[in-house]
Amino acid sequence: MLKKMVCILVSAMVFNLGTFAAETPAKIETVEQALAWLKSTSTRMIQESRRAMADGTAAFPPQVGPGYEAFWLRDYAYMLEGNPGAFENQDLLNACRLFVQSIREDGAGVDCVKFDGTPIYKPGMGSMGENPVADGSQFTIKVAWLTYQKTGDKELILEIIGRLVSCLKACPRHPESGLVYIDPAREYDRCPYGFTDTVRMKGETLFCSLLFVEAARELADLLRVVERHEEAEEWLAESRRVAAQIRLVFWDDAIGLFRAATVQCKEPDIWGSAYAVYTGVAGAEQSKRVAAYLADHYSELTQHGQVRHTPAGVYWETAGPRDEYQNGGYWATPAGWFAYTLNLADPGQADRMIIELVNDLQKRHCPEWIFNNRTQLPGYNASASLPIAGIEKMLRYREAQAGKAGIPEIHH
Repeated sequence: MLKKMVCILVSAMVFNLGTFAAETPAKIETVEQALAWLKSTSTRMIQESRRAMADGTAAFPPQVGPGYEAFWLRDYAYMLEGNPGAFENQDLLNACRLFVQSIREDGAGVDCVKFDGTPIYKPGMGSMGENPVADGSQFTIKVAWLTYQKTGDKELILEIIGRLVSCLKACPRHPESGLVYIDPAREYDRCPYGFTDTVRMKGETLFCSLLFVEAARELADLLRVVERHEEAEEWLAESRRVAAQIRLVFWDDAIGLFRAATVQCKEPDIWGSAYAVYTGVAGAEQSKRVAAYLADHYSELTQHGQVRHTPAGVYWETAGPRDEYQNGGYWATPAGWFAYTLNLADPGQADRMIIELVNDLQKRHCPEWIFNNRTQLPGYNASASLPIAGIEKMLRYREAQAGKAGIPEIHH
């Protein structure tokens, strides 16, 4: 998310650090301790980040205190996905309505909504690209689906389902493959997935296509809630078709990873490869190959349990400065997907990663990203919230495998 502020003010840093001032660090030694710390800390951070929109609607910006001054759709989705219990149901319903009401007439979903209620469709507060960001539709669906999972409010879905269908139909896709598409004929068509919005991808794009598959599944769920079963089956069929295209188009068998795009910025995508496994889009053999790559290259891909976007020594073809932000910085945001995938090849290393991650988040106060001794924006919500979902899914996977094998559940 270019949430690239002109700078992150020193006062913001001090404010965020103050959020953790009363905390006495305790060494984390088990996955269970790590998970408990993440849940407790992310709950506190989410509550402390709460702001009020001009109309009184509760907004949850990406960080505690000053920093990114708007209500970002995807950051909110990641907070909600990792820690739904941190939110009151009424706040969830209000936020969901806010994002759905912000869908543009042509179906485009937002990048963020300013605190005065103004919808922004392109990163950089509307300055990046000619057209809306390529993940707005998918995250709008995700927020609606996650809201329903927490609240069970069928009336909400009846109210918004038509706009959700229009929104996902507006997702920019290649007319033949169905993959999410950034037009290479345009100098700067649009930004891809918001956590790579400074990366000038062109052609079909991996991560946004994974998000589309996930969103199509979620939309099918919501259509079933309102008994529109035939449409639900159509969206499920489309999700399967696009998933098959992902396995075919982006896979690099020589490396054992998925590549990020087909025309520009075609580098192997660490986040995207892990997410392809995490979402069940990768095939069985592809999943094994990705897991093996993460295990074999673990020390090159991570710093203190946080993960870079591309393999070691590889930088995006067209992006920002190297060794920072989205072009070499290390992030906690994808750590749950990474650990889930790594667990398929090396469960012990997955556990060590989670423990190392949480000890570092505790020490550095949950930054947005790091590089060596550099720490950027403490109090970043997604760093504490989203890994919870991946860790919990990893533990459920282990329980299921233990049950299949008829052996006792593993405790860490």
